[in-house]
This record gives sequence, structure tokens and C-alpha cells, in this order.
Amino acid sequence: MKIDELKSLIASAGVVGAGGAGFPTAFKLRDGIDKFIINAAECEPLIYTDYYLLKNSLNKVLKGAKAIMDTCGIPEGFMAVKQHTAARLSWTDGQKLTDGISVHCLPDVYPMGDEIIMIYEVTGRIVPPGKLPGDVGCVVNNVETLYNVANAMDNQPVTEKWVTINGDLTNKMMIGVPIGTPVIEIFDKLGIKVPEGDIVVDGGPAMGKPIDYKTAVITKTTKSLLILPDNIPCTASMLGDMRVTMTHASSNCCSCTMCTELCPRALIGYPLEPHKIVRSVTNRVTSNPQDYLVATTCSGCGVCELSACCQGISPRKVYTAVKGELGRNRMRYVHPDDKPLQVMSERDNRMLPSTRFMQRIGVDKYDTVIPEFKAEVKIDPTHISLALRQHVGAPAAPNVKPGDSVKVGDIVGKAADGISANIHSSVNGVVESVDNGVVVIKRV
Repeated sequence: MKIDELKSLIASAGVVGAGGAGFPTAFKLRDGIDKFIINAAECEPLIYTDYYLLKNSLNKVLKGAKAIMDTCGIPEGFMAVKQHTAARLSWTDGQKLTDGISVHCLPDVYPMGDEIIMIYEVTGRIVPPGKLPGDVGCVVNNVETLYNVANAMDNQPVTEKWVTINGDLTNKMMIGVPIGTPVIEIFDKLGIKVPEGDIVVDGGPAMGKPIDYKTAVITKTTKSLLILPDNIPCTASMLGDMRVTMTHASSNCCSCTMCTELCPRALIGYPLEPHKIVRSVTNRVTSNPQDYLVATTCSGCGVCELSACCQGISPRKVYTAVKGELGRNRMRYVHPDDKPLQVMSERDNRMLPSTRFMQRIGVDKYDTVIPEFKAEVKIDPTHISLALRQHVGAPAAPNVKPGDSVKVGDIVGKAADGISANIHSSVNGVVESVDNGVVVIKRV
């Protein structure tokens, strides 16, 4: 199979990064790559989606990986997995899983799922700020993404999402859910009650987002639904007001620089200095405009805020605000080619163990029992809501109108020109509305 043929299959199926921002996978395929990395790190605590896919559907994941490797002529692949997950799967470092793909055990530290950190850990290569993994001969795909690539090769579009349900509840599980399903219907079906004072988080406890579970729906990038108290460190941060954060930062920063010294990307040489962005923004003065531009290289992992700072300041939120403003003005940091990046000699001693991180953010008590895989659980939503933008790039264009009958797998949103992705119906039904970039379908 040629690259263009595989790209067409993947694009037609609407495959996007299932573990992160939702970058359309077809656009990652290119010549000149010599290292393929399967991101099986399960970066944040409490999430077991990839673990169960590897345990129950390893051959399908490897099929997707091998298709990309063979088509793009990539000679070497790695299953990058944390040590504790490898132990659960009875894998050892260097173990061969299939021709050209071997296990690479990652240290149990946070945030090892950051592809920039992972590429360095697996290959020793550093992706310069402003560049892409392909610029250093690497491509990274999430486990579930490759599962979907394998399905695409059999002409099965992305209509289902595997989701971990975990946190402050007893019936923890990992299930398959039709994309667009209302979260409240999932909870009702499973008998899940959200306790008073708890919130629901879409994603991990450090980088996830609080949602209104009564109105939110499952998207292509929903990795987990976590039910957590609203007063533990990670959720208190999510719910914190930005104005209060800025006021607090301007008056409480003690200039200890710990946020910079523990920043995972700074440890591999990125010019991130969170303590400087806090000073610059809160005092509205800086001697170096680059202090602002480097905000675009921040991954938003939250180590600076949730583990490093002793004053309860959030450099991450400051970076996020600056990054948003730079994005609106189409400005970003690009590292000079004549300045090689240098990994800090102290890096190995400054990486943050996952167990300690869980304790610091207040979720360790919810990780004593791992969720169960519940293949037999079937969610049949009364209706689905499909946003036409569930991915990086331009939103899909509506491909249906109210009153149209659709079947599972029908394209209801056609990928736009450039970077975009198709959106498919996950149920048989009738289109109720197409408004504000959302297609609503009633199941029949």
C-alpha cells in the first residue's frame, strides 16, 4: 500500500489523535521517519483505557502500527509503556511484540505521556521548540489511535470511544461508548450518582477539564470521565478564577524558582522559565519579550502549579493565558537553529514520580483498585450530539440536514480543506438539528 492510499483510508474514517488534542492522524504520515513510537504511557493518573486495549486488543493495535510503519518505510518501532503497566502485562524492556516493534519501558514519572518528553526518553532526540516530531525523524501515535487505524483499514470509521470511568465511586470501569452520547445517559445506565460536592472531569486529574455532566457528551478525544471532590488540589485548581490567580501570583511569589527547576520540558532544554512569566505578567514588565513567546512551548502539564510551587501560584494558568493571546495573534516561539538544546544534568533527580504526584494532587486514594473492563456494557443513547470540531484544524462541514435518515458510519460532517476530519454518525437515526456547529441525531 502507498502512503497516499493509507492516508486516504485513515482520513475517510475520521481518525484523529484519541489521547490528546485530536490531531488528524493522516497528516502525520510522511517519508523520512525512522522511529515509530506507540504512546502507551497513559500519562495521567486514574486512566486505564490504553492498558485494557493492549490487554484485550494488542493484535489490532499492532496491525495499525505496522500498517503505518510498512507504508512509510519506518524500520523501528517502540511500544513506549510505563514500568508499572509493563509489569501488569508481563512485558519486559526490549521484548519483541512483532516484527520491528519492541517494548520500551518508561520510568513511572509524570508527565511521561508528553510526546516531546517521550521522544527524548525513547530515542535521545530533542524536538526543538516550534518544530514537529517528524523534523527529528519520529512519529508518535496513541494506542487507541492505532486501534482506529486498524479499523480504518477494514473501512470502519471512528464511531466509538473507549472511556475509563473512575474516581470517587465504587463501580469503576472501562467501556465502549458511541461518540456523541450524553454523559448523563451513561451515568443513568450505569447507576452512577455524582455526590454532592463532586465534579466530573473530562480527561485526567491534572490536565482534564471540568464539565457539566448533565449537558456534556462524549467526543473523539474523551479519554476518561473522573468523578472527584471539588476541594482536592487538582480540582481546586481547575475551578480557580483566573483573576484571583493573577492577583495571588503578583503578591505571593517568593522567587524560589522551583517551578522552573522542576518543569519537565525545561529539564530537556526548553527555554521555559515559569517564574519569569509570573513576574512579567503580574508586574506587566519584562526585559525580554521571549519570556512571553516561549509560552507557546508549554505543554500545560501542571507540574509547576500542582507540585513545585509552595505558594499555591499557578504559572500554568499564566502561561495558558499568554499562549491564548499569542495564538490569536498568530505568534509563536521558534528556537534558533544555531543554539542546540542542552538537557539539564540534574534531570534524572528532578523527574516527578507518579506516586508522589498522585499524593500531591489528592487522587492517590482513588487508585487503590483499578477499573474493570466491561465489554458487555452497551450504551444505547436516545440521541447523540456530534460537534463538527472534535479535532485540531478546521471544523467539518455539515453533510446532512434536519429530517435526514442516517446509519452508523454515515458521514454527517465532511472534512474541510486542509487539516480537518470527517465526523460519522454513531447510531441509526434521524437528524433533528444542525445548529451552531453541532449535528443532533435521534436514535431509532
